[in-house]
Amino acid sequence: MNLRMEPHHKICGLPSHSSRTPFGVDSSSESRSDGGYTLVALLAVMTLLALFAMAAAPSIQQQAQREREKESIFRGEQVAEAIRAYYRNRASTLRLAGDQALPSSMDQLLEGIPIPGGSKTRQILRASAARDPLMASGEWRFIHPRSQSLIDFQRSVIAYAGNLLPPSRDPQMLQLQQFAVPQIASVLNIGSTDAPRSETDSSDDSSGPFVGVASRNKNNAVLYYYGIDRHDLWIFTPLFRN
Repeated sequence: MNLRMEPHHKICGLPSHSSRTPFGVDSSSESRSDGGYTLVALLAVMTLLALFAMAAAPSIQQQAQREREKESIFRGEQVAEAIRAYYRNRASTLRLAGDQALPSSMDQLLEGIPIPGGSKTRQILRASAARDPLMASGEWRFIHPRSQSLIDFQRSVIAYAGNLLPPSRDPQMLQLQQFAVPQIASVLNIGSTDAPRSETDSSDDSSGPFVGVASRNKNNAVLYYYGIDRHDLWIFTPLFRN
């Protein structure tokens, strides 16, 4: 009579049951438990990443605004230099002064100025500079001579420079400055270091000769321009420069 013997475990002598997990542990239950721990750890990591992103968001937004403001200042000063070149050309070649020598549209600056002795023109303003990066429309606000906005900006420049108006070495710009802001002596508050915070002059939206440009964006700025921290109060003009 043949007796079939079950193979015994090499160490403890117990019958070997290869189809079962030792000590009666259910492998499927253990797998589900490991998966749960992994999911909890993943959720924790995602939560931390979200918190870091929320903390960094204001800094990223501020940096993006700073870059737009730098570009706005860069383009605005290019427009100011184009106005200077346009005025000097008309004052010297046509013997014009005041409003007659100033541009009345951005297209006139984009067209350039005539080159003496020829039919060609010299470019004085890039097309990209003719657009304000702080506004979706890209439209600059024109600043007219003798406007309240220009007078207020000159007061800000004087306050920023320590109650001293920076002298201009350009006689044509000095003449234009005296023409464009004749009321400065009566509005200057000697001893004050605070720049005025006036609202936008409604006359700046009208057409006509302009001596500078400003943004239409009324938000507060990250950067300061002549001590001013609001976009629409930054005026880019060839006046008050050396």
